[in-house]
Amino acid sequence: DSYGGLMSTLRIDSDSSFIAYGYNGFLRYDFTGELQSRVKLKEFRVPNLTRKAMGFGMEKLGSKYVYVDQGSQEIDYSSIASYNDIRLLNWLDPKTGEKEPFIQFPESSLFKSGKHFFRDSWTPAFTVSDDLIYIAFGVEPVIYLYQSYHPYSLISSIPLDLPGYQNYKGTDHYVINLSLWETSGKIDNIKKIDGLFIVAYSPGYSESDLRELYTNKPPEESRDFYQKMLEKYPSRIAILDSLGHLVSDFDTKEMLAQSMLVRNCELWMMEKPDIEAERDYFRLIRVGLKVVE
Repeated sequence: DSYGGLMSTLRIDSDSSFIAYGYNGFLRYDFTGELQSRVKLKEFRVPNLTRKAMGFGMEKLGSKYVYVDQGSQEIDYSSIASYNDIRLLNWLDPKTGEKEPFIQFPESSLFKSGKHFFRDSWTPAFTVSDDLIYIAFGVEPVIYLYQSYHPYSLISSIPLDLPGYQNYKGTDHYVINLSLWETSGKIDNIKKIDGLFIVAYSPGYSESDLRELYTNKPPEESRDFYQKMLEKYPSRIAILDSLGHLVSDFDTKEMLAQSMLVRNCELWMMEKPDIEAERDYFRLIRVGLKVVE
């Protein structure tokens, strides 16, 4: 527990050590678990945006890591003007503990449409490949390509062809509705391998199911309805070509799509937790892709 709260997946950084990014800074351990070094964060506040367990992934570029920006207490997220202030990613420097926010919404983004969006609906999914940063902004089904060096120019954008995707368009007034995160379509993870995009996404509820959701029900009926929605709208993975055209699409079944990562040009995912199994371990699954004629 020396890292305090873990904010990102662990990263192997040499043939004898790995690094943890947590509330107490960047901590380097050897493979026996002995702490080798610690670099405190220059500025730290408990983040507004968090993810359970091992947090968000971070990608290495040069000597630094690319990581999601976890929100600021200085921004009024209920204001339309906030979409001009939000930074989506951070550079993390494990040698100094400093972070540098960068990348804003492009003018073509859904989030610059003049509408209001629920808090953190823009949580980015991103990957790094060929010295480019590929990023999708939460509910917006588009991958944006950015240069990985200052001034981080936008190179192009790729609309994604995702079956049954319910595209949240925003509202005329700011609303606080905690169910929107679960019911809206959103991009959970993206990776690029062999010239293809692998996109993990939640399709979102249909309009009829949204109306049913907000109908008053007894507690037991509400629980049954929620369970039915979990089965009806499982997380999915889409395989898309470089132009965003759909090649294949499937239910993630026993795999946790949010955990998807590429190591040594291989695609890996975590097994979905099985509560009934009551086991004290989990499996890592190496996933193969093949084209079916």
